[in-house]
Amino acid sequence: MQVLSVTPEIFPLIKTGGLADVTGALPIALAGKGVAMRTLIPGYPQVMAAFKKKKAVYQYPLLQGGKASVHAVQIAGLDLFVLDAPHLFDRPGGPYGNATGADWPDNWRRFAALSQVGGDIAGGAISGYQPDIVHAHDWQSAMALAYMRYGKAVGVPSLITVHNLAFQGQFGAGIFGELGLPGVAMALDGVEYYGGVGYLKAGLQAAWAITTVSPTYAQEIRSPEFGMGLDGLINMRAIDLHGIVNGIDVDIWNPETDKHLVANYSAETLAARAKNRKAVEDRFNLESDDSPIVCVVSRLTWQKGMDILAAVVDGIVAAGANMS
Repeated sequence: MQVLSVTPEIFPLIKTGGLADVTGALPIALAGKGVAMRTLIPGYPQVMAAFKKKKAVYQYPLLQGGKASVHAVQIAGLDLFVLDAPHLFDRPGGPYGNATGADWPDNWRRFAALSQVGGDIAGGAISGYQPDIVHAHDWQSAMALAYMRYGKAVGVPSLITVHNLAFQGQFGAGIFGELGLPGVAMALDGVEYYGGVGYLKAGLQAAWAITTVSPTYAQEIRSPEFGMGLDGLINMRAIDLHGIVNGIDVDIWNPETDKHLVANYSAETLAARAKNRKAVEDRFNLESDDSPIVCVVSRLTWQKGMDILAAVVDGIVAAGANMS
């Protein structure tokens, strides 16, 4: 089975969070199960610097404001299609914003281009390659499914994985004319969303199947509290919604070999963890005793429940736990 994955980031080349971990690990995990996954990613500076031989398998005289090309390469055991579009991706900062953290104002154009290329590849643009399924991730590549729906790849099965519903890629209606989609797409059952263009909404509407990072999250986003305004659409697609727990890469997250630990350990040598506990106590100036240590490793945002934690932290400490 040939699967085309379309994603804005992938480990180990470019990563801001768990999305990259999933898109980097999934092709390798599926390789032994009869699934060949090729991944389309933007040609950020970090990505372009990772390979020397550049031979385009497809070229665009004009793609969202400039010349672009697609390169087929293998990096770190991954089969990739890299979208080389310097006017969109060759810039400092992160994949979505500048060095100060501000979003690039043309993100709508950058990820429309990525999605358009995904739709073109799904439609047979690259000679000798035809995916059986297209897998999009989050709002940055969700529009690939819209380009498929309104283009040559309308019959190719597709799915979208929602890693974080809070980020939806909502833009004003004024951009629609530059997306290259037919006028019929600007409709309630297309890409239109509250009078503007909704990238994630468009993907959820067009996907043959929808997955999330856990069964619990799949249920949560069906509620008004966690649906972020899309719960109505998601409930309409409930029969196509599947929650699949994110796995972990046991080669990377292995306490027996993890170089970041003070002391490595296994199930047979759990006592060695005491040195790791001591290191945490020293790092955060915690008392050395037998009380539980509650650790939170997260972005400091309400999406991760930081407001809930702040409200109960005194009670946690009062109950006898240390916290870091």
